[in-house]
Amino acid sequence: MARIGGRNLWLAWPAGLACAATVAALVWLAAPAVPGTIVFVGDTLRAATSAPQAIAAQPVGAAALDLSTDVDCRDLYPAMLWGELAWTRDALLDQNHAAPATAVTALVDALQPTVRVTCLWRGPAGTIVSTLSVVPADAATVADLSLRGQGFTCAAFGSGIACRRESGAVVEEHAVRDGLWLSSVETTWHPEDYGDRLAAFVWS
Repeated sequence: MARIGGRNLWLAWPAGLACAATVAALVWLAAPAVPGTIVFVGDTLRAATSAPQAIAAQPVGAAALDLSTDVDCRDLYPAMLWGELAWTRDALLDQNHAAPATAVTALVDALQPTVRVTCLWRGPAGTIVSTLSVVPADAATVADLSLRGQGFTCAAFGSGIACRRESGAVVEEHAVRDGLWLSSVETTWHPEDYGDRLAAFVWS
């Protein structure tokens, strides 16, 4: 085959090798993300193709979690919400056992929660901290009275109570039911229906 005029093989070969090396480097860098991507895509497709199911009038307690063992942040979130948070650019997750991050400190003293897990997300848009705790059986009544007095809007949530307050860039939500307390505080970062989706999964 005739060589194209003006093409210098001494330049073409190094340029080709450099391109191949660049492609190989990109493949190597992307490899660790492949398993997570497969899981995320699989969960998304399963959620999209699953047959609709009737929603029970009263969800069954915290059946989605096994509280006899340590709870991980990944256990606390439905797949779609976890993907939204985990795939947010520069988002960082800190998992610990810190007390609920509520502005109503008297509620923490009153309920004396046993924290099972606290998930603190930090991202470019702000922070989100959610805590799941075990509380006494009468905690819903105590929380209802305490939170309403602090300007929260509360409504029945199955056998318990769900309360919400928005103050400037801060949204604080609490769901107390069946001996569990789910607390969330969003500061300038507000994923759509975050608290509702989290509570619906915990009490699914």
